[in-house]
Amino acid sequence: MAHYKAAHQLWRYLEKSGVLDTLTKVLVILYEEPENPNSALDFLKHCLGAATPENLEIELLHLELAEMEEEYEAIVEENKKLKTKEKVQ
Repeated sequence: MAHYKAAHQLWRYLEKSGVLDTLTKVLVILYEEPENPNSALDFLKHCLGAATPENLEIELLHLELAEMEEEYEAIVEENKKLKTKEKVQ
């Protein structure tokens, strides 16, 4: 009887936290796929977002990209100035 109570509590917890709803939606997406994916587990991970990098990592990459774009623009401007200066001389 204790096992039944523990299983019931786990089920209620998963239901309240939205896990069951999310899993149901992902399984429906898998069911509606025209062809079965090579790896159902990888498909589920992808749908649940486990295959993507963490948000912090993404934010750091965006910042690094912005810095590199600024640096690139500065180099392009410097290159234009040097070409103009070279033509004058």
